[in-house]
Amino acid sequence: MNNLGITQISRKDFISTSVSASMGGFLLASEGISMGKMDSKAKSPRYRSPNNTLQIAGIGLGGEQGGSARGLTDLHTAVSLPGTKIVALCDLYGQNLDSAASAFDKDISKYRDFREVLERRDIDAVVVGTPDHWHVLVALAALNAGKHVYCEKPLTLTIDEGKRLVSAWKKSGLSFQVGSQLRSDPRYLLAVKLAQSGKLGGITMVEAHLPTGPTGGPFNAEPIPADFDFEMWLGPRPLADYNQRRCFGSFRYFMDYSGGNLTDFGTHMNDIAQWGLGFDRSGPVEVEGEILKPPFEDYSNYQKVWVESRIRGKNIPLPGDHNNWYDTVPIFRVTYAYENGVSLVTSNYLNDYGLTFRGSAGWVSVTLNSISASDDSLLQEPITIRDKEMKVPLDYKGNFILQDDTNHMQNFLDSIRTGSKTECDAEIGHRSATVCHLGNISMLLGRKLHWDPKKEEFVNDHVANMFLRRPMRKPWTL
Repeated sequence: MNNLGITQISRKDFISTSVSASMGGFLLASEGISMGKMDSKAKSPRYRSPNNTLQIAGIGLGGEQGGSARGLTDLHTAVSLPGTKIVALCDLYGQNLDSAASAFDKDISKYRDFREVLERRDIDAVVVGTPDHWHVLVALAALNAGKHVYCEKPLTLTIDEGKRLVSAWKKSGLSFQVGSQLRSDPRYLLAVKLAQSGKLGGITMVEAHLPTGPTGGPFNAEPIPADFDFEMWLGPRPLADYNQRRCFGSFRYFMDYSGGNLTDFGTHMNDIAQWGLGFDRSGPVEVEGEILKPPFEDYSNYQKVWVESRIRGKNIPLPGDHNNWYDTVPIFRVTYAYENGVSLVTSNYLNDYGLTFRGSAGWVSVTLNSISASDDSLLQEPITIRDKEMKVPLDYKGNFILQDDTNHMQNFLDSIRTGSKTECDAEIGHRSATVCHLGNISMLLGRKLHWDPKKEEFVNDHVANMFLRRPMRKPWTL
């Protein structure tokens, strides 16, 4: 595997290395290998491999031995399209890595450290399918290495790191696509077009419905799988006991790594809502989160300690050792207000998944499996996908007919080849994740918050602004 002249450094011989701080103030300090210097060709925004074949690497795969395998799914979508080749895979769990590699070319390269992947100058783009707390670190390093990036949602763990990523992406000239595949789904495109066209009248409210979240804990410490690098998996987050729930699939129900269903499913729905309202590069001005069901009985006491221990970086033991519990809110209602007077209500007490735009003259509602409207004639409105005008089949069932995942990936590949815009670039992905983070912050603080979407900070609220970032475990830093 060490065929690139990379010097391997043991933990015992720790060396702190850095990736250029020239892009958005990014500094990646870490153990192990040096990223090295990238020449101008490697950083060229439209550099492509010979024969016009885009060579792609996957970082963070998941798979049958644990994990959602969203990154692996994205890679299979990419390789199904013409002019692409998957040349490298990277995962911290050896069993998932070997299993994924068996589905691609026998000469595919396998890595356990993403920095080795980014050293390769023959790789044009990376697909990032890691857990959420690694998204920005990997994406920033990839941009710095001159790679185009397709990164799964939610794009960020904190608002501050999202701002840094957007700054770096804008300076890079590279293509960036966030895995908000519903933006390429015909039904959601139609709903957004109706909301923006005036055919529903003036929009007064948007309702986003999400699945409810789980509760659980305490989870006992378990032996770390022999072929899993748990220390690297934790990365910038606090030290913790290993248990399978923490790392595979259900990691999103631990605040240290994600934000529950509000940042998971909510990123999709809030993204579409902001797009329909014309605020997908901005955001709300007020947010108020309501906890309809807490993760556990003494959550109110836990909230106070979590603020001190996790956000402010103080070493305060959590009550009842609740860092071994799911600590994201399982049932909630969050109300957002926009400067034009429209409200977005994101909730999951109905355990549903969909979105409704309500206007003064009608409504349109879309779910994963259906679309309906106050007047059926509205559903005959034509839409355009990748320069082709079409009407949405009323029996449309997602991937089974028009393959919105394929549309979304093709949009990314087209952007690399031509410089065209992607459907969900880094700025849009950051703003969509921000809406979700705002809801979680409001629930943690237990009060309404006022937000300045231009400055991207809370208005005259020092305590709330402490939540814009989180301390990172050394040696990782931004």
